[in-house]
Amino acid sequence: MTQNTLDKKEAIISIVHASVESFAVGFQGRHEGELENPEGTLNMKIHNVFITVLGPEIQYYTALVRSLDSSLGNMLEKMAINIARLTYEVKQNVEGPLSLKQTQDMAELLEKYKRREITPPTAEDYQFLRVKPTEQSLVTKRHDSDYYLIDKETGENFLIELKIGGDLDNKKSRSEKEALLEQFAILSNTLPQNTKIKLFFATAYNRFGEGKPWKQERVRQFFSDDELLIGKDFWDFVCKSDQGYNIVLEAYKESFTKYFGDVNSYKISWNNILMPLSDNYKISNMEMAFQ
Repeated sequence: MTQNTLDKKEAIISIVHASVESFAVGFQGRHEGELENPEGTLNMKIHNVFITVLGPEIQYYTALVRSLDSSLGNMLEKMAINIARLTYEVKQNVEGPLSLKQTQDMAELLEKYKRREITPPTAEDYQFLRVKPTEQSLVTKRHDSDYYLIDKETGENFLIELKIGGDLDNKKSRSEKEALLEQFAILSNTLPQNTKIKLFFATAYNRFGEGKPWKQERVRQFFSDDELLIGKDFWDFVCKSDQGYNIVLEAYKESFTKYFGDVNSYKISWNNILMPLSDNYKISNMEMAFQ
């Protein structure tokens, strides 16, 4: 292992540790600060009577996990961007000219995917967008991109849309591919002809289990295997290392144990608020049963 590789590994670990520490402090502080606020994130969950009957313990963890799941995604996205900066130039928007014909041709391609007239999809399907338009009716469009990465060594351009778990319906899958195709066309219209441009749909983890086939057919209807970065493949890509996923995951586990160990420090106080509500609910149910 070269010194550069070791330095990069340490930099990745440092980014993960800092990301998790910041997240843990912010997450705990926010919820502790909302303890007495009836409209706080956790407190807004206590009025679901179908969860209430299961008791304060389940109420607490149900609310905690739902809050954790939504805010964790934002942290992982930012963490991946910071890791990517070690290897890539990172941009988060694409802006430039797009022709009416390109827009129409993209819409036609997407309809063919939808009707399964083209299956499976391939990257060759949209290479017609690499031809620069000669018509004058061009419009300038701007797209916010999850990740627009330019390899600092090779100059290759990568467009990535990241969905943490990747559970999308057909409509969302189509819109993700449409956004990427428009960005692909804009870059094709503005960059030199031989510039390499690739697009990807990515997830932070494999919801079917790491190492198992990713069976999200609604996404696969619009994306080829070569356009997918699922779980390990995504982290290896942003780290530009075949050990990237392992480095990130090990550092993440260490960080969570260290910085998130006291996430339940306010659980007792929160349960003291829940217990009267839960008991009252049980009493009212008993009264109703004997009426």
